[in-house]
Amino acid sequence: MDPITLAVVGVGKIVRDQHLPAIAKNPDFQLICAASRHGKVDGIDNFPSIEAMLEAVPALQAVSLCMPPQVRYSAAVAALSAGKHVFLEKPPGATLSEVEDLKALAEQKGVSLFASWHSRYAPAVEAAKRFLASTRIRSLKIEWKEDVRHWHPGQAWIWEAGGLGVFDPGINALSIVTHIMPKPLFVTQATLEFPENRDAPIGAEIHFSNADGVEALGEFDWRQTGPQSWNITAETDAGHMLLSHGGSKLAIDGREEDHGPEAEYPSLYARFAGLVRAGQSDVDLAPLRLVADSFMLGKRKITDSFLD
Repeated sequence: MDPITLAVVGVGKIVRDQHLPAIAKNPDFQLICAASRHGKVDGIDNFPSIEAMLEAVPALQAVSLCMPPQVRYSAAVAALSAGKHVFLEKPPGATLSEVEDLKALAEQKGVSLFASWHSRYAPAVEAAKRFLASTRIRSLKIEWKEDVRHWHPGQAWIWEAGGLGVFDPGINALSIVTHIMPKPLFVTQATLEFPENRDAPIGAEIHFSNADGVEALGEFDWRQTGPQSWNITAETDAGHMLLSHGGSKLAIDGREEDHGPEAEYPSLYARFAGLVRAGQSDVDLAPLRLVADSFMLGKRKITDSFLD
């Protein structure tokens, strides 16, 4: 079977660190071109815009859209309208309405649309899902705290409206929780901390509940120094669950289990290839919906100015 011809759009840090290595190792794809205002990929044709690329390379079958979410919708419309399969980096868009419209367009054009959530493919996530399904959950806590200066140096778009701020990493936690919880969580109250000189939050405290009355607390912060915290804990009838290191490690009552090496982006591209081959789409908006609900219910708290 011939490989799927693929392009990446928006050549930045995440593309170089994750997408390009994963694509190179996947025989289902052949990377043939890229489009970006600033970056380039060696050894293939590069274009200044997705529109120029789509016009110049009719043999292209699929695109991975890795630019900031505020500008992803128009690029996705261009690709889908041209009959290309589309991979959306997380978060899939700046609004729920945008992504719903993309879903409808992909169905109309008969192409695949994949809203990727890379943290769901962390090694221990599926084991955590099985564990929670096997017992009664008493409470859940999310602690997702990191240093924005380390992970997003000089990236102004994340502080602009639609850039999500602390929810850019925090949505990774929500993508895991919406996958591993047996019943959906919904937001009951929220406090969002905004630097006085930014349009997106730097911290958030979110309270959740579900149909079983399970209470959950989410603490998100972009001012963490020292060790970074990417943990989800649960108190259950079967013991204390700790899903740590962004979903890479799982321990029950302190007993850690080995679930293999990290392979998030290779798993994403394997999933995308399967969707394209089967003529299917996968667009789960549950994580983005929780972020939107947090903004709807959130009380706004102003903090000091932030300079990165």
